[in-house]
Amino acid sequence: MENPVAEIPTVIRLLTQSPPSVQETVLGRFYTNNASFVHPFCRVPSFQGSRWWVAKIFQWYKIMSPRIELEVHSIAFDEEKLKLYVNMSQIFSIWLVPFHVAPVSLTTVLDLTFESPTSDATTNGDHRLYYITQQEDLYQTSEFIKFIMPHIGYWLVFGWHLIATLFCVAGVMLLWPILWLEEKRYIPAFKSSKVAVNGYL
Repeated sequence: MENPVAEIPTVIRLLTQSPPSVQETVLGRFYTNNASFVHPFCRVPSFQGSRWWVAKIFQWYKIMSPRIELEVHSIAFDEEKLKLYVNMSQIFSIWLVPFHVAPVSLTTVLDLTFESPTSDATTNGDHRLYYITQQEDLYQTSEFIKFIMPHIGYWLVFGWHLIATLFCVAGVMLLWPILWLEEKRYIPAFKSSKVAVNGYL
């Protein structure tokens, strides 16, 4: 990719909405041969030839849900760290499971490199080309549970989050003296951040 921010939506759509042969072509063009993949349900570590395994994950994805609708909402590129952040939503439907519809939101973090996936040059004239060396899909718990419990899963997690929030409030009410000790700087851990806090307040 010459311009990751402009090109990544097309790359994502080709990977998720194209026939298997196109998926493999896209992976070969934009991913390094040792690309790794991290997802809540599966993982491919980085090793020579790992891109083949990543391709099989994308192909299985298409077998489960031949039609995937998605929308890219925002993209951020950290050029110094070579990280691309893509926030998107998608509708995933397993055709073998009646009435299965999973509208989910996620953030994909792509680690980029200038290393070519083949032995070809890493530049296109005067422009440097970027390649994906790792893909990490980040889902909130309330999102990825929709894959396995599409209708009730969200509300189960919502209920758990509500209980955990009430537990936090009850814990603060019960153990408030610890906060008082920290405020009075009797707790040694506070001293390490004293200079930083004084710089802002």
